[in-house]
Amino acid sequence: MAIKHGIWKVFGDEVRQVKQITLDSEVELEEIIQSNPAILHDNWLIIGRQVLTDYNTYIDLLAIDNNGSIIIIELKKHKTNREVVAQGLDYASWIKTLSASRISAIYDDYVSKYYEERNSLEEEFYEKFRIQLEEESINNSHQIVIVASELDSSTERIVEYLSDSLIPINVVFFTVFEEDSTKYISRAWMIDPQETLENASTSIKDKEPWNGEYYVSFGEGSNRSWIDALKYGFISGGGGEWYSRTLNQLAIGDRIWVNIPKVGYVGVGIVTDTAKKADEVFFQENGGEKTIYQLSRNAKYHEEYLDDDDNAEFIVKVKWLKTEAANKAISEIGFFGNQNTVCKPRAVKWVHTINRLKDIWHID
Repeated sequence: MAIKHGIWKVFGDEVRQVKQITLDSEVELEEIIQSNPAILHDNWLIIGRQVLTDYNTYIDLLAIDNNGSIIIIELKKHKTNREVVAQGLDYASWIKTLSASRISAIYDDYVSKYYEERNSLEEEFYEKFRIQLEEESINNSHQIVIVASELDSSTERIVEYLSDSLIPINVVFFTVFEEDSTKYISRAWMIDPQETLENASTSIKDKEPWNGEYYVSFGEGSNRSWIDALKYGFISGGGGEWYSRTLNQLAIGDRIWVNIPKVGYVGVGIVTDTAKKADEVFFQENGGEKTIYQLSRNAKYHEEYLDDDDNAEFIVKVKWLKTEAANKAISEIGFFGNQNTVCKPRAVKWVHTINRLKDIWHID
């Protein structure tokens, strides 16, 4: 199904469509994405532009997300619809072979060409995501993103087939408009980007059907306290839409398994309410109802973003079935881990992790 979108300007009772235009060149769009990667995704860091492969072809843009997944960004340009899909798959076959040091070298070439001075990849990664970049996480997975104004229906069916077959490929459609010498860009994803990210989380040979169990990453620190979560029964995420959006996957009755990154698994519980802004969630305390901001002395829960829905903390209430203090967290070699606040893993590791935790915690 071809995606078409437009912009209309409203003046009282008058509605006027904003004129659609074509950029002067694909290079202009490439430069826009390079300097503003949030146009595509607010959780991507550009690490390469016009990257020369071992086969003397060039990848338009290369990015990395906070899981270390590499994103191949290919603009349609003069290629036919099917050519751009084939090109993306070809690039992915090359990217898959690259070591962490090779990825780092690509970044070094990129910054030396386009910037007079910039941090190392590790420093830039920490500056962007506020987590340390670990060598073993770099290029553990990859995604293909095609940037186009439109694709024919046949090519869209091919992309959908590949995605349904767990190939991490997606298309983002861009349309440019102009009004009074001001340009506007609208964007529409063909497939939910979260689905593409989950497809990328493990290799095809390691994928299993989803077992119905949700993984939760609980980022304990100055803005979130596991002590509070244990006492009042909740999980939370915030500080950016990427960190809170996945909480919306959870429905009442879902079972979650909670991991504190670099610490271990600390609990399993049943969701009792859907995600809401933290200042709209109330807990019983001494016969009254209070928000976490009134109750907690352990964390801030991004209180500075109370009026900012994109960055605010969001809470999901939980009935705990089994919990551990952080200093008694369960961590073993081979356990599943992921930076997403919530995800539906389909990795063999996830099945192993759940079965092992069920044994340890005596849970059916």
